[in-house]
Amino acid sequence: MSQNNSSNNLVAPNARGALDQLKYEVAQELGITLSPDGYQGNKTSYENGSIGGYITKRLVTLAEQSLAGQFK
Repeated sequence: MSQNNSSNNLVAPNARGALDQLKYEVAQELGITLSPDGYQGNKTSYENGSIGGYITKRLVTLAEQSLAGQFK
């Protein structure tokens, strides 16, 4: 899997695998091929930003659905 050199700390470290999976799913949906070794330096800022943006959008949607289920 990819090596994460990010300084971001996960609130739930056991979620790292799910987030990596989500990154690859979103990239595939957008038609962007990710390098299996984790190096994304050959991608444009637009491509990397698109992946991050769609991940954020999907996570917000999941959180909204979860919250809506709590307050029925």
